[in-house]
Order: sequence, then structure tokens, then C-alpha cells
Amino acid sequence: MAAGANYVKEPDTEDESEAMGEAGHGHGTKAVIAALLANLAVAAAKFGGFLITGSSSMLAESVHSVADSGNQGLLLLGGRRAKKAADDAHPFGYGRERYFWGFVVALVLFTLGSLFAIQEGLQKIGEGHHKLESPEWAIGILAFALVAEGLSFRTAIKEADKLRGQANYWQFIRRAKSPELPVVLLEDFGALIGLVLALAGIAMAVITGDGVWDGYGTLGIGILLGLIAVVLVWEMKSLLIGESASKKDVEAMRAAIEIEPEVIRVIHLRAEHIGPEELLVGAKVEFLHELTVVEVSQTIDRVERNIRANVPWARVIYLEPDVHDEFRATGGYVAEHQGHIGRDDPDYAKITGQHPAINVEDEIWS
Repeated sequence: MAAGANYVKEPDTEDESEAMGEAGHGHGTKAVIAALLANLAVAAAKFGGFLITGSSSMLAESVHSVADSGNQGLLLLGGRRAKKAADDAHPFGYGRERYFWGFVVALVLFTLGSLFAIQEGLQKIGEGHHKLESPEWAIGILAFALVAEGLSFRTAIKEADKLRGQANYWQFIRRAKSPELPVVLLEDFGALIGLVLALAGIAMAVITGDGVWDGYGTLGIGILLGLIAVVLVWEMKSLLIGESASKKDVEAMRAAIEIEPEVIRVIHLRAEHIGPEELLVGAKVEFLHELTVVEVSQTIDRVERNIRANVPWARVIYLEPDVHDEFRATGGYVAEHQGHIGRDDPDYAKITGQHPAINVEDEIWS
């Protein structure tokens, strides 16, 4: 193949790791804004319902929606800060800001949402029998919240469908490199289930005349939010530490290197996400041994263009010319030497390739 030709990616047809393809890349800003607007409206309605009914489920759901609203704000903040240009303190940019704020979101969901709901539920259960005031208001408000959260969840599903490829939603959440959509998907799903639990608790309290069922609904909401928070914390931790590029992206980059006729082989290649749409790529490559330094440099430039054409989010690329151990074992290159060599050294000419009489510096460092 001609130099500079590009490896063409095939459509996604393989299992979950390959099914991701470009999945997980994208900000999901539309879904975040839709969730923010829905949660603000729902939080106000739920809190009004709590003031009217005194339902602990309504109070837990109010705090849940307030926490979710704050979470969407944090995700938008992370997306904005991640766009800052690289500087001396952060030479690879601020892409991981989005992972950090996603991690903060998980902690907020756990502390403000889960722990508060669990504490409130246990308190109501401990108090025993109590009667709800105007439960029809609570039911009406929760029905409105179900509609609003359902619309938000629908938006998140549509945005995720554009990116997830052949992966199912669980695989998308587990493997996505962009934190916003997985967070919104889990939050909205948890909100819908939480509303169902709140409705069930209030309905049972009305049917039995025992408000302790409201406490059980509240406790269920707290446990649900805790489970979602644990999943988010685990996923965000993995992204903060640094996750590798997908198998498909690695194969595409390897092909982009090896397609150059001046390349003998890729000795090894490593690629890690430094942001949802940013990869740091490092590779050791064996080039034709007769190439000059200038020719190696020109080949590296072509290889970098090939890589970025195949994997656009490969932003930072370092390629190191090297030789494979098979050639190294033949001793077919300059012998290694240690320290510094003076012109009066008997092996000076052999090691440096220069005659001692040449007017050069007294010492040449290895």
C-alpha cells in the first residue's frame, strides 16, 4: 500500500468490547440540561407536596430531586472546565475535570440523597403509626413527577442511542468514557424507580391507614440511591485513574502505523484516556534500519497523521524508534559504552567512529 494510506474501520459487529466503537464519546449536554430542568420543576412540586401531606417519601424525593439538580449543575461545570487549554501546570489539559466532577456527583447522590432518605425512613418506621394528610396531593404530584422524569429519561435514552453502537445500556454505562450520559441515565432511572416506591408507600399507607408504609417507601428510595451512587463511584474512580483505549481503537492505531512501508513492526503500543475525547498514545516502532534520521522523522509525521485520521481523539502521540530484540541479539548495531570517552582512550575510534586527531571536544558523553 502507498505511504500515508489510511486503515478504514469496519462497522461494529462484534461483542461488547468491540460494540462500543465510538460509544462513550460525546458530552451529552442536551440530556444534562433536560434533566436539570425536569429536576428543578419536580423538586419544587415534591417539596410543596411534603408541606401539604407531611409524607416522608415526599420529603426524601424532594431532597433526591434537589441533589439531582445540583448534580446536573456540577456536570455542566465539569464540561466547561475541561475545555481549558493546557498550561505549564497541566500540560495534557484539563479533560479529567469531567471525571472528577462526575465523582463528586456520585458522592453528593450518596450523602444528600441516599443517607438522608435512609435516615428519614428509619425515623418514620421507628415512630410507628401516623396518618398522612391529603394523600391525594402527594399522589398527584408524584404522577406529575413521573411524567417529567420520564421525558428527561427519554431524552437521555435518545442521546445514548446515538453513541452506544451495538452495546446494551449496561455495557454503555460500564464502558463509556464520557461521564455525563451514564450519570444522567442512572439518575433518571433511579428517579423513576424512586417515584414508584414513593407511590407504593403512600398507597399502602392510605389502604392500611398506617403511615409506617410511607417510611418503608422512603427507606427503599434511600437504598436504591445508595446502590446507584456506589456504581457511579466505582465507574468514576476507574476513569480518574486512567482507562485504556478500546480494543478497536488500539487495533486501528496499530494498523495506521504498520501500513507505512518504512515501518517494520510495532513493538508495543499503549493508549490511555486523559479525557473523554482525548487519548495519550505512546508506541515503540521499528523502522527500516537504513533510514536516515530525517527519513525517520518524516515517517513519524505520516504515521501521526494516519493515527489521527483513524482515531480523531488520539490527541497526544509519542512514537519512539527502536529495534526488536531479534535484531538486538545479532549485535548488528553500535556497541553500548559507559561513562565518557577521552580522545586518548584506545577504544575511542571504535566506539565514537571518529579519529582521535579530529578537533572535537575532549570528552563525548554517551
